[in-house]
Amino acid sequence: MQETANPRTELDDEVAQHRDPDHDVDPLFVNRWSPRAMTGASLEAEAYLPLFEAARWAPSAFNNQHWRFLYATPEDEEWETFVDLLSEGNAWAADAGLLAVIVSKTTFDHNGEPAPVHSFDTGAAWQNLALEGARRGLAVHGMAGFDYDGAAEELDVPEEYAVEAMFAVGERAPPETLSDELREREQPSGRKPVDEIVHRGGFE
Repeated sequence: MQETANPRTELDDEVAQHRDPDHDVDPLFVNRWSPRAMTGASLEAEAYLPLFEAARWAPSAFNNQHWRFLYATPEDEEWETFVDLLSEGNAWAADAGLLAVIVSKTTFDHNGEPAPVHSFDTGAAWQNLALEGARRGLAVHGMAGFDYDGAAEELDVPEEYAVEAMFAVGERAPPETLSDELREREQPSGRKPVDEIVHRGGFE
């Protein structure tokens, strides 16, 4: 069973080789990245349910909690349904211990009106989930490459919900288990500097 990792108090060695924060932030934010190499081992519920618990506490307009997570593990009958949704470029995710589709409710519960921030709030929940996974030493990788329409149909997503993304969770494996192309990309990516993404006042 996956053991709970203690919060990191410094950057992981593999992260420090590729990332250097501009300002003093908790290492948890910088240590989170998106590995692809996974062992294919099963995950106990105790290993992945805390990730959903972290997502549960994300901020939400009117406390609507727009996010929903539809998931399967290799032990589930629906596993192949989730695997079949993956694009060819994300075939590596079949080695995950859990695959999930994220959907969001596009309307407010209290009045049925369109909720313009449903994706924004759901993204916050995903970030909570990804950070908790990183804290626990799991590989957590979000994906845009999958069949959105197929997910809506095969997973019986109601019309008032939008399919947002997929993600894979698993125990990490050595990069050598990946194809040559993916192995070269199996490292934390950099980020644009703060002064490129933050504008005081107007956009320019």
